[in-house]
Amino acid sequence: MRTDGVHREAEYARRRTDGSVECELCDRGCVISPGRTGFCGGRRNVDGRMVPETYARAASVALDPMEKKPLYHFYPGSTVLSLGTYGCNLDCSFCQNWQISHPQNPGGMRLVDLAPEQMIVKIRDNSHRNCVGAAFTYAEPLIWYEYVLDSSQLLQEEGLRSVLVTNGHIRSAPWKRLLRYVDACNIDVKGFNPDFYRSECAGDLDVVRRNVESAVSAGVHVEVTTLLVPDGNDDLGEIRDMAAWLAGLDPELPLHLSRYFPHRRMRRPPTPVETITAARDVAREKLRHVYVGNVMVQDASDTFCAGCGERLMSRSAFRVRTVNLSDGRCRRCGHPLNAVLCGV
Repeated sequence: MRTDGVHREAEYARRRTDGSVECELCDRGCVISPGRTGFCGGRRNVDGRMVPETYARAASVALDPMEKKPLYHFYPGSTVLSLGTYGCNLDCSFCQNWQISHPQNPGGMRLVDLAPEQMIVKIRDNSHRNCVGAAFTYAEPLIWYEYVLDSSQLLQEEGLRSVLVTNGHIRSAPWKRLLRYVDACNIDVKGFNPDFYRSECAGDLDVVRRNVESAVSAGVHVEVTTLLVPDGNDDLGEIRDMAAWLAGLDPELPLHLSRYFPHRRMRRPPTPVETITAARDVAREKLRHVYVGNVMVQDASDTFCAGCGERLMSRSAFRVRTVNLSDGRCRRCGHPLNAVLCGV
């Protein structure tokens, strides 16, 4: 049932006899006392019941190119209504969106009320700009679970697309339920070292691996992003292992390797460009589509044919130009491109 956050009780919460509520959405399993929120900051115990207090309350709303998510193989050249609330269930020391992921004063934030039905109206109002749906992004959309679930169901009913830009930290049952209504995900795999996940993100690599695999198995279009942190997750052996794992799911699954800049608590210098290009070359040993971001490198965001190497799409400042591509296949050799290209 779609309603406002005051009356919309949270999914995946178990009431306890002492008045506390145990959250069963993600693997943190927060036990929340009356009047308090869990680790993520968006789910509150109100008189012994869990309430998603950010339901239909957005911290940011914008019309973005699909490539900004980044999704390069899903409706390239289209736009998407991007929206997100505050809060996150990870604690990355290098978080690039910490102002809304971990706000110091959530009550002082200017939030926009946006019911799922109003979201649909905004998308329709931007249809002339080739807006194909909504992307739940900015902070962590999975802690906005009830709103994302209701909105994704409505998007599906309306023939529009639902996109998640997520850290993938969620339990299996709510994840698989949500995936029935999601068309595409960019999942942020923070690295391929469990110790790095724990020490720098307060997260669990195994959870993310499981959920990437579930999304691919469910037929959702999946792309993966990794922000390369110097002396953190940039070991080339780990990059090679991650690429081999992703290739085992689909060798044409796109991987985006992004350059880190100092943010939040981390003050290490930016990732050397040489590290980014070396990681890209290693990942390309297993994966056919590896892109680099936050750095000026030749052909960093262009798409090449996995069969013959012909350039299929060129990108500049999120603008896409299709070349040597016809009906989803390379004009030169006929090899199909693993991408969703048709409009809605």
